[in-house]
Amino acid sequence: MNTEQLKQLEKDLWSAADNLRANTDLKSTEYATPVLGLIFLKFADNNYARAEQAINAEFAKLTGTRREKSIDEIAIEKCGFYLPPHARYSYLLNLPEKEDVAKKIKEAMLDIEKYKKELEGILPKDEYVPLTRTDKTIPAQLLKTFSNIPRDASGDILGKIYEYFLGNFALAEGQGGGQFFTPTSVVRLMVEIIEPYKGTVYDPACGSGGMFVQSQHFVEQHRDELKALGELYEEDQLYVYGQEKTLDTVKLAKMNLAVNGLRGEVKQANSYAEDPYNGFGKFDFVMANPPFNVDDVPIATVEADARFNTYGVPRKKTKVKKNEEGKETVPNANYLWINLFATSLKDKGRAALVMANSASDARHSEADIRKTLIENNLIYGMLTLPSNMFYTVTLPATLWFFDKDKQDDKLLFIDARNIFTQIDRAHREFNQQQVSNIAIISKLHKGNCGAFIRLIDSYFAKGMAQLIDNQQHIKSLSEQLTEVLDDQQGKLAVADLVKQWQGLDKLQKSYRVYRGKTGMKSSVDTSFPRSSVGMQTESATKSDMDSHAGAWEPEMQGSIAEASASYASVSSRNKQQHSLRKTFDPFFESLHTGLKQLDKIVRQHEKAKTEAEKAKGKRGTTDRETKKLKEALELLHKEIKHSESFYLHIHWLQERFPQAEYEDVTGLCKLASQEEVKEQDYSLNPGRYVGVVIEEDGKSEEEFLRDLYEQHEKFLLLNKESKDLDKVISHNLLSLIS
Repeated sequence: MNTEQLKQLEKDLWSAADNLRANTDLKSTEYATPVLGLIFLKFADNNYARAEQAINAEFAKLTGTRREKSIDEIAIEKCGFYLPPHARYSYLLNLPEKEDVAKKIKEAMLDIEKYKKELEGILPKDEYVPLTRTDKTIPAQLLKTFSNIPRDASGDILGKIYEYFLGNFALAEGQGGGQFFTPTSVVRLMVEIIEPYKGTVYDPACGSGGMFVQSQHFVEQHRDELKALGELYEEDQLYVYGQEKTLDTVKLAKMNLAVNGLRGEVKQANSYAEDPYNGFGKFDFVMANPPFNVDDVPIATVEADARFNTYGVPRKKTKVKKNEEGKETVPNANYLWINLFATSLKDKGRAALVMANSASDARHSEADIRKTLIENNLIYGMLTLPSNMFYTVTLPATLWFFDKDKQDDKLLFIDARNIFTQIDRAHREFNQQQVSNIAIISKLHKGNCGAFIRLIDSYFAKGMAQLIDNQQHIKSLSEQLTEVLDDQQGKLAVADLVKQWQGLDKLQKSYRVYRGKTGMKSSVDTSFPRSSVGMQTESATKSDMDSHAGAWEPEMQGSIAEASASYASVSSRNKQQHSLRKTFDPFFESLHTGLKQLDKIVRQHEKAKTEAEKAKGKRGTTDRETKKLKEALELLHKEIKHSESFYLHIHWLQERFPQAEYEDVTGLCKLASQEEVKEQDYSLNPGRYVGVVIEEDGKSEEEFLRDLYEQHEKFLLLNKESKDLDKVISHNLLSLIS
């Protein structure tokens, strides 16, 4: 199943399940648990089905011998689950209509828990009865909906579907949804920057476990890279520890871990008052999106706890009144979470924290804590997010990054407020390329120039594949345009646009030459190993940079000389990439020129049609053929925009980091010294450091005036049509009245 098929499946499943919710009296959060439980059941059944033949064969082989085992023991060893016949998905799906399906699902869940003690008390059981209050067929209909998930769907696919549903339930719930879900793209960015390869990951406000899942995905990606390099790698590299105060959310997290095959523990606990893992200095990585600005945490609960007092406890600026002694609370808990992150890390640990923007400049006792953290060189960097990325807040939040093994005393500031993809009127996200583009800034700062080269290579490969795919769509759309356009000038413009696509052959040849020179083994090059986070920036030598800045992990063997012998130097590869990108520029410029010409012809065509209709005494509305023409033109615009997208990302990166090395970029990133931070009163607001850039629209004066004139013409036409309609409406009303 490819990415597009998975996305379509997710949408179809969500649409079907959400439509069924309309027939219940349940809120999104009440409906979420039983629905996610069925996705889990489908996952368990798929897992069991894949191993069923091997389970039965071993059971038959051992029966009657001294090594005889029960079938449930063998099943747990083979696939992690044992499903008795009445707990199988197909059994539940095919129950007769007279059966109580909700009761049967409960029995199935109880049996799964019986043979897998880690899930005891976790799976939804009684939650299926409320589904039947308004329509007794809802459980059976949901079973049928999720039966559309293929029997051969892997745990990874089921995990993605589970995560997709979590996100949609959170979105439907609005502000309450943010209590159990952090948007995937934000988590992915956090993971890409702190790079949790192996070890322990702790989330003291874990919600449904999204941080853990994305960490696991990162590890799997890293494992694939090690495989490509022929290096050894370790299985099950991560062990996760989570805590969450709400029991229902703990259950969601445990199911999420099981679906995604993660090892670890999630416990119900209040992070302010409870420390179930004895977590001081214990973890390799810490990640969380804690609740912002909580103001009811008693000072007495935290002031004697080393997790919260090591760098100072936040206190109110006013003195405590006598009648309030012993009842004092923190001004807000933001800096309790910040303290918890710093103190939970091992000596070389790294952390990423989502925090309210206001914490970056908070004054009084919080400013003192921030100063102490900076002077202790614990903060690696700060990243401002766009607004509307979360379901709980609309204002921008900030990501805090900690690193106890920093190689310099500088702080990296990134302002990502203007980098986002709008998903609906009220919500934004990062697409995959935006995550990679932002994360590469950190990798460049750490000296991992090879990651930059690899990223550009991947964009070239994906962009070329996309161009070849879109070429066929362009041909089809051009034929549609030619059919509708009735003037010779229009047909010639379409023919010219199709002819320009023939330049793709030349680009393919240039790309093949580039791959030959650089020794790329596949369409998406994975030859550059990733860097260890502990890379120096200023002290890196040229030979280090030319061998990908020491971009290898401790478990990977090899020397700088070997790396240099195996791969072209970063600087020479970078020059080749710039040269390749320049060969693509004229191709896209000619396409845009052709599109502009076609736009103009279509507008003239529409105007001529309208005026002809008016001359006949008819209302000047857009006819069916013209609508068809405009729709085809709009699709053509989308196809060309789609084709160009990866090359725009290449442009974006090469313009900002032309040498494939880190450098400060106005409006985007700044590496600030502690002295510079001190001059800003220890503010950690990236906007204070990166500056502002005024973006040019890229138009010449002539183009600007022409576009302005065309917009004015459109305005006059619409204004005239409005007046004509006003007259018709007034005339019709008067006719009715009289």
